[in-house]
Amino acid sequence: MRSAAPYLLGAVAGHLADTALADPRRGHPVALFGTAATRLERALWRDHRGAGAAFTALSVGAVAAGAALADHALRRRPAARAALAAAAAWTVLGGTSLTREAWTIGRALEDGDLAAARERLPHLCGRDPSALDGQQIARAVVESVAENTADAVVNALTWGALAGTPGLLAFRAVNTLDAMVGHRSPRYLRFGWASARLDDVAGWPGARLTALLTVAAAEHPRAAWKVWRRDGSSHPSPNAGQAESAFAGGLGVRLGGTLRYGERVEHRPVLGAELRPVAVADIERACRLSRRVGVLALAVTTAAHALGRTSLGRAARGHTGLPVPAPGVAQMQRSTP
Repeated sequence: MRSAAPYLLGAVAGHLADTALADPRRGHPVALFGTAATRLERALWRDHRGAGAAFTALSVGAVAAGAALADHALRRRPAARAALAAAAAWTVLGGTSLTREAWTIGRALEDGDLAAARERLPHLCGRDPSALDGQQIARAVVESVAENTADAVVNALTWGALAGTPGLLAFRAVNTLDAMVGHRSPRYLRFGWASARLDDVAGWPGARLTALLTVAAAEHPRAAWKVWRRDGSSHPSPNAGQAESAFAGGLGVRLGGTLRYGERVEHRPVLGAELRPVAVADIERACRLSRRVGVLALAVTTAAHALGRTSLGRAARGHTGLPVPAPGVAQMQRSTP
């Protein structure tokens, strides 16, 4: 049974690297994966769910298998395994880039530069900013910070706790494919179905953990719990509403409502209807909450990984908790005719 220490050290180091350095500016592995996936899509695309399922399986399977083989090859080199885990964690975690983008938009709004805020918003989410005023942009930023705290931080760490370095990288592959082909456009309605559904499944545990950790880290934990439990499942996404509703209650603001994505308009349920509208100052508060949730997620998931490894090790050694007969008794039993 492999030690949990290399992954634990790597996850902490990767988280620190993301905090200090944010995402790599050039040659980001996620961008390289996206380029490879785009080429594979060109070869496999058909307006059919089966073609999309094959594309998803090949893309995610290649990443997971490659990471598992690399981790196995380094099984007798704990320092190298820790370095691999650190590089993977730095690659997949995006909490610092997320909050930096949000802060950039927040500063533009504070300075009254609505044009700059509109220009920057697409770096954070897919909404059409052309008709949004300052308050609507602030709401979009807070909602994106909440949702991406789950996707860019907690979900990745959750899968790292479950499956180590391969889990980290496989989740990022799933999440990237959803962003590429999981939306409901005419081209991807069928082809992207498998990627979108796999992302829903992969994001289920981390989304709920994000909500729980938000309650623990929020300025208003009771309100966070109340709004999450009441409104979290009313969102059309099975996962996004979990984090957004907890953030709404935790920050004491109202989220949800009408959204515009290009020519497509969505009317989503309001989360925290009794609370006040989002203000520009709430962007800073949402970023601080996201940072606290990320630190808690690192602590919880690394502890869970260590406990899981310890339990598996005991089971592998036969430490089931049942009484073991003394050697003399066992010999007597075997010698009884």
